[in-house]
Amino acid sequence: MALLSQIARYRVALILGLTLVVASLLVPGFLSLTTLGLGLDRSSTIGIIAIGLTVLLIAGQIDLSGGAVFALAGIVSIELQPSLGLWPAAFIGVLTGAAAGVLNGILSVGFKVNSLVATLATMLIFRSIAHWITASQPVSGTDIMFSLALAKIYFDIFTVRSALFLVAILLLHFWLTRTVSGRNLFAVGSNAIAAEASGISSGKMVFLGFVFASTLAGVAGVLQSLATNTGSPMFGSELTVSVIAAVVVGGTRLEGGRGSALGTLGGVLTIASLTTAMEFQSIPAYVQQVVAGLILILLVVLDRTVRTTARANTRAAASV
Repeated sequence: MALLSQIARYRVALILGLTLVVASLLVPGFLSLTTLGLGLDRSSTIGIIAIGLTVLLIAGQIDLSGGAVFALAGIVSIELQPSLGLWPAAFIGVLTGAAAGVLNGILSVGFKVNSLVATLATMLIFRSIAHWITASQPVSGTDIMFSLALAKIYFDIFTVRSALFLVAILLLHFWLTRTVSGRNLFAVGSNAIAAEASGISSGKMVFLGFVFASTLAGVAGVLQSLATNTGSPMFGSELTVSVIAAVVVGGTRLEGGRGSALGTLGGVLTIASLTTAMEFQSIPAYVQQVVAGLILILLVVLDRTVRTTARANTRAAASV
């Protein structure tokens, strides 16, 4: 039991370490700065969305519409470039993400619709709007040179996106661990009724959590579209599963009340390392998703086993 608890406690570091060791053995040059830099830039898309989902999951909610918001915000930022210019169009794209979060918040908090059902429905709506705007065809932006600048690697490892992701992770870590509102979020996720009785506005925190999550999905979508100079209704179609996997691998509990920014960082890097290593080995995408799914199931089962055993031991000790 003690060994199992220690494994569960440090599971993110263990899994990330094992993934890096195996990947470096199978893929020559995997740990080179160039490969790590490309992997970090790639993982930053999942990572930025995962930051928002971490907050929501800690609050005991979930958002399945992140991938669709990602695509829609990117399309808006590209479509508006000819009439508004690059930066205003990008800003409107981010606002599109925020508006999607407001809708999710109204449905989940205002109308008390289960967040799983509400965001599943809005996911379908946002994806359909993206197809309607583009007639299901990719659209191109106006400034290819800006795309090249955005993809440029600094100090052999950082791009603009990866630097933004890392800064955002540090800010989230500070907020969750050093502020009253950050600690209140855990109270809301653990027991919303008790938190409300303690004077915490649970509904307001959850609503803002939805807005925060969708805004970050919009930011990630705009950055992706600017980096590729393209918007597409197919962007982000498989992102939601990867983002949930990364956050859960990082130790954030689906039932709410537990999670951390550094855990999410470890989960994102683990999923990115795993994906990159399998791609270097030319493993098909569907097999990669099977592997990610198996890891997710293993971690959830391990987490529940540890918690169930701990509760049984606590009850046994109390009855003595």
